[in-house]
Amino acid sequence: MNHAPDIADASTARRVATAGATIGIGMGGFVDGIVFHQILQTHSMLSARIGRATIVALEVNMFWDGLFHAVTWTVTALGIAMLWRVAARGQRLPPPAMFVGAMLVGWGAFNLVEGVVDHHLLGVHHVIENADHLGPDLAFLASGVLLAGVGWAMARRHLPWESPKGRA
Repeated sequence: MNHAPDIADASTARRVATAGATIGIGMGGFVDGIVFHQILQTHSMLSARIGRATIVALEVNMFWDGLFHAVTWTVTALGIAMLWRVAARGQRLPPPAMFVGAMLVGWGAFNLVEGVVDHHLLGVHHVIENADHLGPDLAFLASGVLLAGVGWAMARRHLPWESPKGRA
């Protein structure tokens, strides 16, 4: 008879953290796309470059928004598959706080990368188009730092490279 250890081993914890971060990246993209692109309609993928004033511009933006959603769906599905593989091994999993923390780190990383690349470096869109966009763009980056920081604080106690002796 095979008995699971009392705590998750380091390899399992790393795999769960990687799966959680991957799911967090995908879910962060979904929240961005659903809230800002679809519900609030404050921007589209290329709205700073081609606008949304004509039907053709709306169609082009909708196409690129669709590709963005296809990528976020794929990343989320990949994270779920990674988590499924870990769970199928039948080994003891780390506490849920580590997984949720890893997801928040992934979501924060999404906001930081997407904000820096799309809003600042490429300038393809901003959080709010046709307005003073610097404030909302910086708030989006700050949300990435906050999500990643909260996630790291939640997950770090359960990650294998943290020393149990060093915990307060």
